[in-house]
Amino acid sequence: MSLLAPHPEAPIIRTQLRQNFALRQLTPAQWLELEPLLDIIDYAKGELLEHQGDRSMEQYFILDGILKRVVSNAEGHEMILRFAAESDIDTSYAAWRLKTPIPYSIRAVTRVRAAKLSMEEWVGFMDRHPPVKSEFEFQVMKLMSEVMAHVITLHLLDAPGRVQRFLRKQARLGERLPKKELASYLNLTPETLSRLKKRGKISGP
Repeated sequence: MSLLAPHPEAPIIRTQLRQNFALRQLTPAQWLELEPLLDIIDYAKGELLEHQGDRSMEQYFILDGILKRVVSNAEGHEMILRFAAESDIDTSYAAWRLKTPIPYSIRAVTRVRAAKLSMEEWVGFMDRHPPVKSEFEFQVMKLMSEVMAHVITLHLLDAPGRVQRFLRKQARLGERLPKKELASYLNLTPETLSRLKKRGKISGP
């Protein structure tokens, strides 16, 4: 863990942060206020960032790599709700506002570098800057709508349709995901995913 200012790659990280959709509109004064709150963390592949049921929550701005949001049942069966990569976020903001435990886990699919701060600090920052809060809440609503659309897709589309929809919407991400992760997200086995590709029913990874 390292604060942003003394980090050896601080200039590159600042550039990456300014490309994040949740931070693009910040003014120079707002950047000066936010930067001292940010920790820069490198996570190993498979590392857990947030655990389902936790009440200690943080806000993540992804600099490099891919995160996934996962829900698990008592038997240990998992469902991947979404992936997030560079210029994106993951967050437990809705749970924070509802004062409930975080209903999913956040885990690194690949090696990940992220800037993070506590949800309390992030909410405090946004409360001081209402336009930032308004834009962030709008983006969180879009994110939640995308998760709902994915869950509906799993029920309404057949296997080729699910793969084609994902590749149409997130082709660049599809090229980077391990086949096992993509198959799990689409409620398929890796073997089924490979078979669909071999039969020419889908293109992509």
